[in-house]
Amino acid sequence: MEKTGGSVAAFIAEVSPAVRRRDAETLVALLSEVSGREPELWGTIIGFGSCHYRYPTGNEGDMPVLAFAPRKAASTIYLDRADRHAEALDRLGPHTTSVACLYIKDLEKVDQGVLRGILAEVRAWTEGGGDEHAQITVND
Repeated sequence: MEKTGGSVAAFIAEVSPAVRRRDAETLVALLSEVSGREPELWGTIIGFGSCHYRYPTGNEGDMPVLAFAPRKAASTIYLDRADRHAEALDRLGPHTTSVACLYIKDLEKVDQGVLRGILAEVRAWTEGGGDEHAQITVND
């Protein structure tokens, strides 16, 4: 994955439906605060910071430290692994997950404090170098 540049604000202005655009604006502020970094476009993903990952299989690449994507069906927030946050996710509010993604259809219906805590844990895990599933080096 690579940074593609471009205006985050212009990208968000084109997001639909309106609830996803509203949530994207809120998520930019939240992830900026939690990450301590400015948003950058990585294609259709809004990322904060940059790191390099390497799996035991040898696969490696670059990715944001924290990231989300405003998709039509839901906002997708990228996690380390959803199962690491099971207890917090139980308290979050309406959402779904996959292995490493959190999907939220309406950010106003979830507990922002719980979400902030999950994001802080993802940041700490990433900046801490990952684990046996992925070794991570923060680039910035």
